[in-house]
Amino acid sequence: MKLSMETFGQGEPLVFIHGMGSAATAWKPLVKFLGNEFKVVLIDLPGHGQTPYSQNQPMDPNSLANLIKQNLTDLQIDKFHLIGNSLGGWICLEIAADYPESVSSVIALAPAGLWLTPFTSRYPGEVALRVIAGGVNKLAPSLLNYTWAKQIGFETVSPRWKELDYELCLDATNAMANSTGYFPAWDALLGKRFDKKVSENIPITIIFGDSDRTLPEKTCQERSLAPNHAKWIILPNTGHAPMWDSAEEVLTEIKLTVRSVL
Repeated sequence: MKLSMETFGQGEPLVFIHGMGSAATAWKPLVKFLGNEFKVVLIDLPGHGQTPYSQNQPMDPNSLANLIKQNLTDLQIDKFHLIGNSLGGWICLEIAADYPESVSSVIALAPAGLWLTPFTSRYPGEVALRVIAGGVNKLAPSLLNYTWAKQIGFETVSPRWKELDYELCLDATNAMANSTGYFPAWDALLGKRFDKKVSENIPITIIFGDSDRTLPEKTCQERSLAPNHAKWIILPNTGHAPMWDSAEEVLTEIKLTVRSVL
């Protein structure tokens, strides 16, 4: 399956993988600062963003990892750094575990899969967000001008929801509303968690927010499941999308991690 992939800039490839119900547009707060130093590669997962959904494509994290690796190979991108959020962070860890010769480093932002007890059903709050977004996306350009509407859509994702700019919120609402791969991805991760080993030769930085209500600390941030050598960071006043709430801090950690192997 061919994925929608946008590339720009020159230098070491940085491959960005978004989360479930999101799209490559989620990375705008970061990538506008990286194109002058790196080759930025933005990927839309199946049924997200500009990539159509196919029932023939398995949606579990390992299958998506293999799909992304094949698409990168087709673009002759054989060595790269990985940055992922939520499901995308889990996929990054899968790629690093299975293709250590290709991965230079990993920066995982609020990665999914680090739970001792795998989910057995869809997470109710996330399902509600998908349903709400699907019902209001045509009205979103107008509704997002109202504080109450912005609060409903983003309070559970970001403790700084009042500060999120209009374009970012509109992109996120449209991405969720149009993510035909959302429920297939949810169903494909049920009963699973990340349980592989990653080479100590691959620098890994894992970043969670202290206010992550989607993957809370008590149940979804199990350090024993992460690679032992991973750098583990908790950012203050930050939710499930650290690249939105703490863009400067995340940019700093990306550059530190990438430059540690240059």
